[in-house]
Amino acid sequence: MTGATTADYRMATAARGEGASTRVVVRACAAIRARGLAIVQRFAAEPLVAALADEARRRDAAGEFHLARVGRGAHRAERPDIRGDRIAWLDEQALSPPERTLWTSLDALRIALNRRAFLGLFSLEAHYAIYPVGAFYARHRDRFRDDDARVLSWALYLNDGWTAADGGALRVHVDAHEARDVPPEGGTLACFLSDRVEHEVLPATRTRLSIAGWFRRRGSE
Repeated sequence: MTGATTADYRMATAARGEGASTRVVVRACAAIRARGLAIVQRFAAEPLVAALADEARRRDAAGEFHLARVGRGAHRAERPDIRGDRIAWLDEQALSPPERTLWTSLDALRIALNRRAFLGLFSLEAHYAIYPVGAFYARHRDRFRDDDARVLSWALYLNDGWTAADGGALRVHVDAHEARDVPPEGGTLACFLSDRVEHEVLPATRTRLSIAGWFRRRGSE
């Protein structure tokens, strides 16, 4: 399979195993409780990041991506003035080896967060996102007004050799007075409360790749 250059897709030390991940989970839970935001650098090791980036490109070449929409139901629409990325959803029943590795690790993180932060996370959903040069996503929250399914939003970045000059940061509005820019460096995982944290994606000078999604509560499938 394209992108499967090695069978070793082990997660980075920070995200691997209960013992290795304890410090990271404790810090992440404390940060989410305090500020609704946690940033985990090197969550995914370089071979996994590279394989996932290859998967995104392969799916894009196969025509699996479509322009993202905003809104719900009959009100869903393409709004490039709000959101300019293209996305492809992951199907848990049809994951490639690198996708399965990431999914398993995220599910382990979900369980650990439930044990330590009591968030009631029941399942996860995910999609690839490709932002072309100059594309952005305007400031917003991830939870719909009439649907509280999404509890914790997350994004894992798949960009190799990203620099500050490339732009494309995730700008997280921590509160009314503070914003934090998170560079989309390969392997970095950002997690934040879906109903509380406003965020936006700034334009980039090169194509920007990620996998993003949500941990959801029970009964909201």
